[in-house]
Amino acid sequence: MTISAKTNSMEKLKRPVYVKAGTDDFFKKLRAEVNETVLQNSSLYRLNIIKSVGLVVLYFLFYSCILLFGNSTPLLFLFYILCGVTMIMLFINAFHDAAHGALFKKSIYNERFMYILELFGGNHWLWTRRHINLHHAYPNVPDWDVDIKQSDIIRIFPNSPLFNYHKYQHIYMWMIYPLYSLNWIYIRDFKDFFGTKNNYVKKVVEKIPTIEVYKLFAAKIVNMFYMLFLPMLVLNQPWYIVLGGWFAMHLCGSALGVVALVSTHVDEDAHFPGTDENGNLSATWAMHQMIVTKDFSTNSKLANFLYGGFTHHVAHHLFPGVAHTYYPHITPIIMRYAEEYDLPYTSYPFYHAVRSHFRMLKDKGVQENIMMMGEI
Repeated sequence: MTISAKTNSMEKLKRPVYVKAGTDDFFKKLRAEVNETVLQNSSLYRLNIIKSVGLVVLYFLFYSCILLFGNSTPLLFLFYILCGVTMIMLFINAFHDAAHGALFKKSIYNERFMYILELFGGNHWLWTRRHINLHHAYPNVPDWDVDIKQSDIIRIFPNSPLFNYHKYQHIYMWMIYPLYSLNWIYIRDFKDFFGTKNNYVKKVVEKIPTIEVYKLFAAKIVNMFYMLFLPMLVLNQPWYIVLGGWFAMHLCGSALGVVALVSTHVDEDAHFPGTDENGNLSATWAMHQMIVTKDFSTNSKLANFLYGGFTHHVAHHLFPGVAHTYYPHITPIIMRYAEEYDLPYTSYPFYHAVRSHFRMLKDKGVQENIMMMGEI
């Protein structure tokens, strides 16, 4: 056995373990009430399917408009930007639900729907394991939550190395966050497939199927061809104008998506519960979700439509296998149980959440205060 294999085996032996729920666990009662009341409404399930399929149609409608009307530079940029916005909405609404098996009742339909993700350059096999087996299993847990720990460019976890440039991260991340989708599709996927340093995915995956490597490259090539090279070929536009429209698509889409990413787990009051030497956490699974997850703009119908399961993110983490269209009806029940059991629950406007996130970046960019480690 190689050294790296031994290291991976040791890490898997120390996988975080939650406290076992007791007889008076709030989540048992909460789940029973949600099942008996909210989840009986099948119209919310159908609404989610209509919304998801509608977004797919809308995306390719906007793409068709790039080819039909793209000889006009303003219209070229407009429809590229609309493609970017719709792309992100598909990610955080439809694909997100499908990855959790929450879009369709039959798992095979969710799996087939996820293949549409490949047209956007992603790899649904990788994303599902990265998101569910790491982020949802251990949200905000240092060295396990891959959605938070992605690069040394940004420091969020208290146990992450502190570099001199981190003192400016609350400034330069304004310029890096709009590149999020480009990083995801063209850098991060390759790092997770082939990287050896701090490869979080390989903590929970024994072996990446060879077919997924071929799919990885095929998805990138197909996406680049129809989104970038085909418009360059058919439109009467200089190549750099088309490239500019494609770049604007990713900038605007990422700016929209980052609001959801920074508003739900990583504000200035965020907790990052660590494990003891045996890998034990200090809370039950459900209590942990309440501690590390926050909602934003829950009363905004526009925000709920744009961000799906992210505005009511506590409900999503407690009921990941439930369609996001149910969450506005589940959240009031969660709030009632939080008050009854004296559990943390936070919901704030998105602008407050974003502001709080960048204050957190400023705090984490300097030497850590031992009294603010976030351990509970």
